Amino acid sequence: MEAAVRLTQYAAGGGCACKIPPGELERIVGGLPAGRATGDLLVGVEHGDDAAVVRIDGDRAVVATADFFTPVVDDAYDWGRIAATNALSDVYAMGGDALVAVNLLSWPRDRIPFELAGEVLRGGADVCAAAATHLAGGHSIDDPEPKYGLAVTGLVNPDRLLRNDCGRAGVPLTLTKPLGLGVLNNRHKATGEVFEQAVATMTTLNRDASHAAVAAGAVCATDITGFGLLGHLLKLVRASGVGAVIDASAVPYLDGARQALTAGFVPGGSRRNLDWVRDSLTASVSEDELLLLADAQTSGGLLVAGELPGHPVIGELVAGPPGIVVR
Repeated sequence: MEAAVRLTQYAAGGGCACKIPPGELERIVGGLPAGRATGDLLVGVEHGDDAAVVRIDGDRAVVATADFFTPVVDDAYDWGRIAATNALSDVYAMGGDALVAVNLLSWPRDRIPFELAGEVLRGGADVCAAAATHLAGGHSIDDPEPKYGLAVTGLVNPDRLLRNDCGRAGVPLTLTKPLGLGVLNNRHKATGEVFEQAVATMTTLNRDASHAAVAAGAVCATDITGFGLLGHLLKLVRASGVGAVIDASAVPYLDGARQALTAGFVPGGSRRNLDWVRDSLTASVSEDELLLLADAQTSGGLLVAGELPGHPVIGELVAGPPGIVVR
C-alpha cells in the first residue's frame, strides 16, 4: 500500500546515491593532515576503506564508522531498517562485529509528522536487535531534509581484518548481493511502485557473509554502496596495486533492474560513478551494462577477494597496473 506521506519526495537525492562523488571526496580527504594509519591506528583515511580501526591490545581492535542518508523508500519503518543495515555493514566489511550504535536523525518537524520519525527509529532499533547490537541514544536536529543513520562501534581481531588494500593477483572475486538497487530505488521515488525484492535485499545484514569470509581466510573485502561495484572495486585495486577482470554475465541482478534501466530510471550518482572509473576501465560490453555495474547501491553486499559458498564468483584479481577489465 502506498505510504500516506511519500518520504522520498522530501529529499533531492536518495540513499547512498546522494553520496559526494568519489573524485571530489578524494581531493578533499587527501589533503587532510590527520587520520593516516600509524601506530595503533591500523586503518585510516589512506584508501577510503569502510571504517577506521584502532588496536586496543593483541587480539582486539575497535572498528568505528558512521553512515546516514536521505529516504530511499517511502515507508518510514523500512527506511529505518535499510539505513541501520547499511550503517552496520561498514563494520562487517572490515571483518568485525558491531557492538553498540547511536542514532543520527535529521527531521523537518514543520513539514513531516514527527510520529513518522518514531517509525524510522523503530526500524533502526529492530535491525540492531536482530544484529545483537546495543542501540543507545544518539543525536537529532531539525533539518529541511529528513536523514537517518547510525554511528557504530564494533570489535575485530586485528589479525583477521578484512581491508581493501590486501588484494592479491590470482584471487577470485565474490559478490554477496545482487545489483540493481539504485535503478529500482530511483523508479520507486519517481513512480511510487514498491519493489519488495529491493527492500528485502537492503535489509539483509552482511554479518553472515562477513563471518564466512573471515572463516574462509579472506583478508580483502569491501561493501558495495554508493560508488557502485565498479567504483568500490577501483578503490580496492588501486589500494592493493593489482588489476581486476569482471565477467559481466556472472554478475547477479535483482528482478526488474534491467527494465528500470531501460525505462531511464538511472540515478545521477550511477552516471557519476561510471564517469569516475572510465579512465581505468577497459570494456567490451554495452554502455547500459556498464551503468548497471556502476549503479549506486544502498545497503549492498560485500565484494570479497576469495570464494564464499552460496555466492557467485564474478571475476578475479590479476597482476598488472590498477584498472578494471569488463568482458
